[in-house]
Amino acid sequence: MSVHIAAKIGEIAKTVLQPGDPLRAKYIAENFLTDIKLVSQTRNIFYFTGLYKGKEVSVGASGMGAPSIGIYSYELFTEYDVETIIRIGTCGAYTTDLTLFDVLNVENAASESTYAKFAWGIEDELIANQGISFEKINETAKELSLETKSVNIHTSDIFYRKDPAIPAIATKYNCPAVEMEAFALFANARYLGKNASTILTVSDIIPTREQISADQRERALRTMMELALETTVKL
Repeated sequence: MSVHIAAKIGEIAKTVLQPGDPLRAKYIAENFLTDIKLVSQTRNIFYFTGLYKGKEVSVGASGMGAPSIGIYSYELFTEYDVETIIRIGTCGAYTTDLTLFDVLNVENAASESTYAKFAWGIEDELIANQGISFEKINETAKELSLETKSVNIHTSDIFYRKDPAIPAIATKYNCPAVEMEAFALFANARYLGKNASTILTVSDIIPTREQISADQRERALRTMMELALETTVKL
């Protein structure tokens, strides 16, 4: 086991799906996987391992923000020898060029966060997805006739802010939407030589204040979940 994950060595698969919400991890395990085993519940951050179409897959939460996903993804990569992490989450759109329910495959994450700098000496404020999983997601989406958009994303340490304007870094790197984790995940994977990607569903349109309602979330997020799971079969 690691500091924050109680699973024994060998109980975590080489490929991990990582939503932010522990209950979303539980939902994925119970609705998509077979032969499920709960391998960790430290701090109520659930990790499950099971089979999807015969492929061993683990699913577990990252929590919210760069520091949290930084801890969990690092321990998965280093303590459990995980090769690929696919983050699956939601994002807010800065522009009406995106619409609710759009599925995004993140090409690069831009951030003002100091995470990469102080953790690994990576000075870049734009970090790409790492390894092969990004392209595998695009291939899988095409096979499923599912429209996805490859975009840059703004990873913010801030959810609430005084200034409603689009942050300068998002404009600089043409980021049409914002979330809070991809930058740290990509930084860890870059430093450690691992595969990391992020699939997001647009849940909010910031300029118009449109948002996916609570009763729409299950349908909306299932598409993203199924895309990620189908991709794991190719990894």
